[in-house]
Amino acid sequence: MNPRLVRPRRSKVIAGVCAGLAQRFGLPKLLVRVGFVIFGLVGVGELVYIALWILIPKE
Repeated sequence: MNPRLVRPRRSKVIAGVCAGLAQRFGLPKLLVRVGFVIFGLVGVGELVYIALWILIPKE
């Protein structure tokens, strides 16, 4: 498990938020991305993604 939560420069699709979360918590990137899509359908996924994009530093 990675000790810091950072957005990686590689293996990202948009901003690296999902890749960073997956790397930090040892989860598959696909699972984290699907989770954000599901939360996006509910209405909170986009806001959380944008907030994390701003808060999580780049690698």
